[in-house]
Parts: sequence; C-alpha cells; structure tokens
Amino acid sequence: MPKTQAPVNFDTSARAPSDAVLVEHTRGGDQEAFGQLVGRYEKRLFGVIGRMISDRDLVRDIAQEAFLRAYERLDQFDSARRFGPWLFRIAVNLCIDLLRRRRRKRLSVFSDAPSNQDPEVTSSDPLPDRELAEEVRHVLDRVPLKYRTVLVLRDLEGFSCSEVAAIVNRREPTVRWRLARAREMFRRHWLARHPEDASLCATESDSKEVQRHESV
Repeated sequence: MPKTQAPVNFDTSARAPSDAVLVEHTRGGDQEAFGQLVGRYEKRLFGVIGRMISDRDLVRDIAQEAFLRAYERLDQFDSARRFGPWLFRIAVNLCIDLLRRRRRKRLSVFSDAPSNQDPEVTSSDPLPDRELAEEVRHVLDRVPLKYRTVLVLRDLEGFSCSEVAAIVNRREPTVRWRLARAREMFRRHWLARHPEDASLCATESDSKEVQRHESV
C-alpha cells in the first residue's frame, strides 16, 4: 500500500514548517501549504514591488501574478535552493518587464513630438512639500533599472548581498559593484535636487572608498 504524505502541521504553537516542507506539500496537492507560503512572503513582496512600481493597483496585480507563476512553476523549482529569493526573482522580473514596456512607450511618444521640444526638460516640481517617500521614489526613477533594482533590494528592503544576487541571478561581486554605483548615482541625483543636503551625504572620496570596499 503506497505511503501517503502527512498533512502539514499548521498549529501556531508548534514549530513553523520550513519553506522546503511547504513546497513539497504544495507539490503533493496541499493548497493550504502554499497559502502558508503566501502568508509568509506576502507583506515583504508587496514592499519590494511597491518600491519599484508606484501604482497600488499594479502592485497588487504583480504580487498576485508572482504568486500564481510561482505556484504554476513549482515543478521547475530546485528544492536544494531557497524558495524566497526564487519568488522575489519572479516578482522583480515582472516589475522590470513592466518598467521596460513603459519606457519603450514613452520613447515612442517622444519620437513623435515636435523637434523643437526637448523631452528631457521637465517643469519645476509642483509639489515642493511632497513627502520624503515620494521624493525618494522620484530620485530612484532616475537611476538605471539594473542599478535601481539592487539598491531597492539591498538598502530599502534589507536583503543581504547574497540574497540580492540570488534574486537578480547575478554573482555577488557583480551585485556589490552595482550597489556601489547605484548609491553614487542616487547621491548625485539627490544632491542635484537638494543641494542643501550636501553636508549630510558622503564626499566624493568617501564614495570611492565605499566602492573599493564593496568590490572586495
């Protein structure tokens, strides 16, 4: 008689099952196990997506799509690896795809604009009193996507460099190098808008020192 898989113990007083156990039970048809995974990562996943996409409805849609793709592709997941970085890689890739589509759309609009208009020229900020979070997002948008992604994951969401490397599918030294570059680009764009903060930011020599250590 074939051995049946025991259900996952969801008693909160007991030790929580590992991601690997929950993945294995999900593969065996236990949808409640996948619900446990969703509950474990949902809040942080929303946070990461929200740093990259400003539209709340889109954040929710992308999160749902990420979980759906993870569920549908569990048979492709290598159980020897960690589930969290794999899930966040799916979500980040969805964000990147959306942002690239938006960028192509903006470029097509610019290409149809009259030649005497400069698409790089923007009006002055209509909301000088905007909240800090909005200002950070505004500056982040000026950092190229591959650098912005590691900056969001490492500095704003608190993932370790090894976790970021797993999420973006790059070697850790590459992630560290991109992170140092991203921090410098963010600092430059921030000071361009807020020169009064110069004394609070690292000097150029400090920044080079940071990059040297990050590349080690």
